[in-house]
Amino acid sequence: MGQESNFAALIGSRICHDLISPIGAINNGLELIEMSRPSLSPEMALISESVTNASARIRFFRIAFGAASDQVVGCMEISSILKDIYGPSRLSVAWAPLDGQPRHLVRLAFLALMCMETAMPYGGWIEVAREDDDVVLTGRADKYNVDEALWTPLTQGRSADNLRPAHVQFGMLPVIAADGGRALVVNTSDTPITIRF
Repeated sequence: MGQESNFAALIGSRICHDLISPIGAINNGLELIEMSRPSLSPEMALISESVTNASARIRFFRIAFGAASDQVVGCMEISSILKDIYGPSRLSVAWAPLDGQPRHLVRLAFLALMCMETAMPYGGWIEVAREDDDVVLTGRADKYNVDEALWTPLTQGRSADNLRPAHVQFGMLPVIAADGGRALVVNTSDTPITIRF
């Protein structure tokens, strides 16, 4: 990984690390309030839901955009993050590997998930599986919305030009896959759509 990419990953890790503590403290405070009252008011319930969502996103982003290593991320932790992120949404994600996975592979999988989300805005189902040494994401939906300007460069193993912040994953995925010595194979021409690395 180039020095600039490494700095970006370290910054991502630092931001997520520094944000998770205060959000965790807010969540703990809400739990104490909930223990002292039989039920939360609609306002407090909304705050609680928002804090849970923010915490889940930070945990997800910490892996997707943070520094990676060969450290193993446990299956329970991965499943918990995905449940908290996608549980309330129209998109279901099934994490098939039952054993822990190296953080650098989970990072690639999370970036690929973010790419697939853009092609499945109306909901659907994504499975993340291991096939020998490869990780394969398979996305099934009744309706897709594949932005060729983002996906065509990805199928060629390169980053799209002039990316907006919402699409940074399309720039990071091919670069990080290449840095890790993994060939990115993307198929959006038929259904289901797949990303393999």
